[in-house]
Amino acid sequence: MKDKMTERWNTYESFHVVLGDKKVADIVITNHAKSRWADRVENERTGFEDIADFMWQCLKQGRIEPYYRNEQDVYLIDDDLVFVAEFAVLEKETDLAGNPLHKMIVVTFLGRMSETIELRDLKSYYSWLRHSRRMTLIKNSRKRK
Repeated sequence: MKDKMTERWNTYESFHVVLGDKKVADIVITNHAKSRWADRVENERTGFEDIADFMWQCLKQGRIEPYYRNEQDVYLIDDDLVFVAEFAVLEKETDLAGNPLHKMIVVTFLGRMSETIELRDLKSYYSWLRHSRRMTLIKNSRKRK
């Protein structure tokens, strides 16, 4: 979802917001992110447009920051909502200085730290998930024999 085109003297400058070292000019919401949004964030406004509009507002207001300083895929909104995003360079789109613009692909929403305490330390959360899934698989394989 891109911002609306500006029509000032018939000129068009791609709108972008700087996030870290990326210049975000487009936001793409995946189907998985949409379903996780409905499950973990909000039940009422669950359309692709609603989610992308919310993300744009957060980007413009500077409310999005990286979860870890040196990692570029997990982000926080308002120090609470955790989401995973990837970036891709937009073809044939640059800013006025000729630098490439990016699209932010929202992969998934992990949830709110205020509701899910485990999200405060993602590394231990993921290791716990792997362990619990492995134990579930082991239990299921025992039952089948």
